[in-house]
Amino acid sequence: MDKKNEMTRKKNSKLIHISDILNSALGKYRPARDTDMTRIWDIWDSAVGQAIAMNAKPDAFKDGHLTVNVSSSAWIHQLKFLEKEIISNINKQMDKNLIKQIRFKIGKIHS
Repeated sequence: MDKKNEMTRKKNSKLIHISDILNSALGKYRPARDTDMTRIWDIWDSAVGQAIAMNAKPDAFKDGHLTVNVSSSAWIHQLKFLEKEIISNINKQMDKNLIKQIRFKIGKIHS
């Protein structure tokens, strides 16, 4: 193996995921609720499933209330029926009772 390939391999073995860097940096300068929002984003897709994740994304979090942007009023209607299950799944994955209520609103869905 030549030196260039060896250097590239060494660099790649030390890669750090951007969310780890952000969590570390944000933890120093932002309140805990902001880092909680980052964690909610990290687990959202697995907590709600692919179909919901394609049509709803967390937007804001404050004092136990999560605001979620949803693609249509039909999805808002459906998600209101699933609210307690979604809260339970998120809190379970976060390993604490963080979310008490979800507010669904029509808004932009970021991937």
